[in-house]
Order: sequence, then C-alpha cells, then structure tokens
Amino acid sequence: MKVAHIITRLILGGAQENTVYSCIDLARRHGATVRLFTGPTTGPEGSLVKFAKEQGVDLVEIPSLIRAINPLYDVPAYFQIRKALKEFAPDVVHTHSAKAGILGRAAAHSLRVPLIVHTIHGAPWYPSGNFLSRLFNQICERWAAKRCHKLISVADAMTQLFLDAHIAPAEKFTTIYSGMDVEPFLNSASLRAPVRQEYGFQPDDVVIGKIARLFRLKGHDDLIAAAKSVCNKNDRVKFLLVGDGILRQSLEDAVRRAGLTDRFVFAGLVPADRIPAMISAMDVVVHTSLREGLARVLPQALISGKPVVSYDIDGAREVVLTDKTGYLIPPRDIDRLAESLLLLADDPQKRAQFGQTGRELFTDQFRRELMADRLMELYGGIVRSEE
Repeated sequence: MKVAHIITRLILGGAQENTVYSCIDLARRHGATVRLFTGPTTGPEGSLVKFAKEQGVDLVEIPSLIRAINPLYDVPAYFQIRKALKEFAPDVVHTHSAKAGILGRAAAHSLRVPLIVHTIHGAPWYPSGNFLSRLFNQICERWAAKRCHKLISVADAMTQLFLDAHIAPAEKFTTIYSGMDVEPFLNSASLRAPVRQEYGFQPDDVVIGKIARLFRLKGHDDLIAAAKSVCNKNDRVKFLLVGDGILRQSLEDAVRRAGLTDRFVFAGLVPADRIPAMISAMDVVVHTSLREGLARVLPQALISGKPVVSYDIDGAREVVLTDKTGYLIPPRDIDRLAESLLLLADDPQKRAQFGQTGRELFTDQFRRELMADRLMELYGGIVRSEE
C-alpha cells in the first residue's frame, strides 16, 4: 500500500508528531510505502523535519504550502500538491491540519485517489471568534468533507464539534487517539532530580509546569493571573513554562509586573525528545489553552504519573477526570484555576494518587503502535467497503 500524508508544516506540535509517528509506524509495522508532504517549516515553534528524516521518513517539501490564507500561494500550492501526488500515485491520501486538509483533499479527489482520509486535530474555528471567519472555515470544511471517505477525530469532542457545525454525517467519523512513544514517559522518574537541579528548583519546591507555544489562545496570561494567588498561599510553589513564541517578552513582562520573577522559569524551546524529562521535573501539569483538539501534554503527563489541571475545552474531559486524574475547570475561571492548583500543591498524596490512576487508565490507549494499527485497519476497511 502506498500512503501519502500531507500536513501544512512540521513544527514542534501534537498534530505534527502524530503525523510523523503515523508515517514511521505505517512503514515499519505494516510495510506501507509512505511519503510525507509538508510546507516550509520556519519560525520560533521549532521543527520536526530533522527528526522525521533521521527516522527514515520520505519527506517532500511543497514550497507554496503556507499556514496563512493567501491566494497567491494557495493556488500554486494546490497544483504543486496535485503534481506531487500524481507522481507518487498513492493508494491512500491522508491529510492533516486545515490548509493542507483543504488543498490535499481537493487535489486527491481530482486525481481520483482510491482512499482519502482527513484527521481533525482541532477545529479551524474558535466558538467565540469572528463570525465571518468561523462561517468561512465551516463552509470550507463541508466542501472538503465531501471529497474524502473518512474523517478521523483525535477525540470524541472533535466529532461532536463538527457534527454541531453540520460538516458531515455521523457515519463519516471515527475516533483514533493521537499515539505517542509512551516508554520515555513511563521511565522518566530518574530524570527528575537532574532537570530540577538544572533549572534551580529545590527538592521541596512544588513545580507546576505548562508545555505550550507562547502564542495567543494558549492561556499563559490566565496562569500568571492565577499564580499570584497560588504563590501568596504556598511559598514553595514554582512555575516552569516550556515553549517559545511571539508572546515571550510580553509574558515575561507580565510575570515581572506581578512580582513573580523569582517564581517563574521560562525554559524556552526544547527538543521533542526532552519533553519526558521536563515533565519528570514537574509535580503538577497545567493546561490553560482555549482551543485544542486533545492536547498531547495531558496524556503525556498522566502516563508520567503527574496529575493535571485543565480548562474544559474540546477533548480534555476525555482524560482529565475530576477527582480521579486531576481537575477540569471552566475556561477563563481564574479563581477555580488557582484553587485547583493549590489543592494539588498542598497535597502530595493526592498528586501521587491522581498520577497513578492516569497512568493506569491511559498508557495503553495512547501507544503510537495502536494508532498505526487502527489507521491500517481503517484504510483496509474503506477498501473493503468500496469493493
């Protein structure tokens, strides 16, 4: 089977890691011939291009495939994708992310590729965002949904969101959780002390960590607002922010204005293979994004044995189980955020209990091998149904 995956860019991110692991394991476990098409990857978010190539992924860059909507690039990108697919002649085209999803499905459909699949990693619209932008994105998704055989959701919440927007009928959706290499998270405990020492944390510090790009909608400003209350009530709490982006300077300024400079560490961008070590240094993992399919950091934290506090957005509720693996709170509720963080900061026994429960529930569910097996099963199922 020849499989083409298409994604807009290979930055350090959950959708991108999902795509790379899919390419690797479809080839290694199932003998598929896989080629990954991506647009140029630049910017402060980091890149998975080197990792993908080191793992033997057949990677082809589509020069005009950029994230922003721009007809001067989008029209050439469509024809570049179409030409690349025609040369590769895949049995399956599997698209990821909004821009690549629209253009990739259109190109594959025009070539009558036998199987066309799209993964929904997150909705390209924001519920309280601009109405016209939301409407435009939904119209595009409806159009593209008619040009593929199956839509894969990384969480059941994504299916419901798309059903509510009348993107496609229910039978077109299936959920396949975004797989990852779980072993480094299971075995990360030995990395805890060295990482904490590297960043200046004391053995009795309670480290609350957040892993996310420093971009809008990631909720760092909410965390800083809650941190003032948390730090006033527990003098051992420290915050570790992992990631970089265009908001770094403004967030550092906000921390300074709040008088919390000595309580925050900005670790910046770290390689993907260092994430297990960073989580090992944390005692609680917090996720305050306002839009996300199912943030990989949530199962990663739980598999590492760490409790989580998250806004109740999209797929978070499928792994953040209140009073079992952490606390799920309404978005932008700063008081509840501070209260939940304090509950865990003050109770090491609860932290251990929640983390252990999360590890037991979700380790096997998020194995990358299971994701590849389910993808291949889905591809084959479509073939049989078409026959």
